[in-house]
Amino acid sequence: MPPTSMNLKILLPFQVFAEKAGVSRIVAETREGSFGLLPQRLDCVAALPPGILAYETVAEGEVFVAVDEGVLVKTGADVLVSVRRALAGMGLAQLRAAVEQEFLTLDEDEQSVRAVMAKLESGFLRRFASFQHE
Repeated sequence: MPPTSMNLKILLPFQVFAEKAGVSRIVAETREGSFGLLPQRLDCVAALPPGILAYETVAEGEVFVAVDEGVLVKTGADVLVSVRRALAGMGLAQLRAAVEQEFLTLDEDEQSVRAVMAKLESGFLRRFASFQHE
């Protein structure tokens, strides 16, 4: 008999953010667009950029969670979402603003750090190659 609900667990690096049973649907954002998960959907894996994750239960109705980048894994009736940070308990507009201000700004800072590191690494490799040829 196919499952009629899912178990959702949202994991942060050092704690479990949320653990919900009886989830009837989940909507997640990917770089290619939003997609929905229903209990009968085949198992899947998706990379998540910073955005809004929505899920629905009978008890709570539709719930929105702002998530930083991470990964979503569906296996059977279990859905695991592992992200760096998550925020809940605000309105949808406030969550969207939080994503834009906190999560996307951090990504820009990380990109700057990565660019500096790439320059340092390439400079080291050039000097190392010239040292080998001497």
